[in-house]
Formats: sequence, structure tokens, C-alpha cells
Amino acid sequence: MRAMEPTPTRVIADALTRAIVEHRLQPGTKLAEQKLADHFGVSRTLVRQALFQLAQNRLVKMEKARGAFVAAPTVEEARQVFQVRRMLETEMTRQFVRSVTPARIKALREHIAQEKAALDNRDLKRIELLGDFHVRIAELTGNEVLVRILRDLVSHSSLITLMYQRDAAAAHSQEEHVELVKAIAAKDEKLAVRLMEEHLLHVEASLAFHKPVPSNDIALALA
Repeated sequence: MRAMEPTPTRVIADALTRAIVEHRLQPGTKLAEQKLADHFGVSRTLVRQALFQLAQNRLVKMEKARGAFVAAPTVEEARQVFQVRRMLETEMTRQFVRSVTPARIKALREHIAQEKAALDNRDLKRIELLGDFHVRIAELTGNEVLVRILRDLVSHSSLITLMYQRDAAAAHSQEEHVELVKAIAAKDEKLAVRLMEEHLLHVEASLAFHKPVPSNDIALALA
């Protein structure tokens, strides 16, 4: 059977996501509903639905009476997010190693296999999957409060990496996930904690906050 055709809303959301990821839309750019509707040849209702989906993923910021804008996290905000993640996730890793089971290792290995496939196919979900690896560890601990907190932090930092991460860094992150799972499987607590801290430091260091972007014109960015 042929794969189902993506909905118009999904087409719009994917096109905007790709434009943001590939730095063709400048942070802070206003996403005018009528311009997008004209570009895609659809109704403003479908455009609004796509923008709402992107707002849920924090790629777009919706402002009352002003409309939708490409999100624009600051450098200081990004650094604070990763600082909190290091504090939280190093302790999470320590506790996870102490209670690890073969089933939990299997679950993590299945996840990193999905990451590798997404990277090989240049799938837009690759950044989402790389972030979800950290949430998956939290889920496997069974601590629902931790899951909620980390999911919010990862969602925030995924936006930051989508917009500012250098091209080769995503593949490097996936390789570090593989090494981290090896250390966890070996129940090497000290190594696993060190690898998690170094991994988050590497992700932060890979962000090119001052990378120039060529346009804030929607038609040109989506061409």
C-alpha cells in the first residue's frame, strides 16, 4: 500500500520547520497568515492550524493581537537552559545506573537506532529524537515529576538546537548517546555521569548563535 499523503497542515508545518532549521527564516520573523495562505494556496484556517502545531513545539511564538513569529531564544536563555539540564541530568544518570535493568537498556538501544535512521535519512525528526533520548531515560526511571520537568527543558533546548546547531553536531550527539548507553549497560556510574555532562557541554558548544541568516522574507525563504 502507498503511504498516505501528508495533510495540507502537515505540508505547511514541515516547510516552515525546514526553513527555520536551515536558517532561511530569521528568528523574530513575523509569519503573516495571509502571505502564507497565498504562498501555499490554502485557507488561512489551515495556516493557523500549522502555526499552532509549531507553537506547541516552541518553534513559533503566538502573540495576542500581533500574530505569529519565529521564536527567538537569546544566547543567555540558551546557556541557562543547558546549565539547568546539566544539574538535573547528571543526577538522573547517576540514579538510573543504580537501578538499570536489561529491559531499560533494550529500550534505550531501540531509541538510538531510531536516531541513527533519522540522521541517515536527514529526517526533520532527528533533532526531536535526539532530545527525546533524554526524556526516555527519565520515563524509564518511573519518576513522573522528573519526566514533566525534563520534557519541558528538552522541548526548549530542542528549539535552540534546531535553530543554531551546526550541521555535523547532530551526528556527533547520536554517537555520544551510543557511548553513554554502553557505560550505563556496564553499570559504570562514574563514566556515565561524566559522559552525560560532557555530552550536554558539547551540544551547547556546538551552537552557532551568530550564524548569519539570509532572509526574513517568507516567499524567498520558502522558495
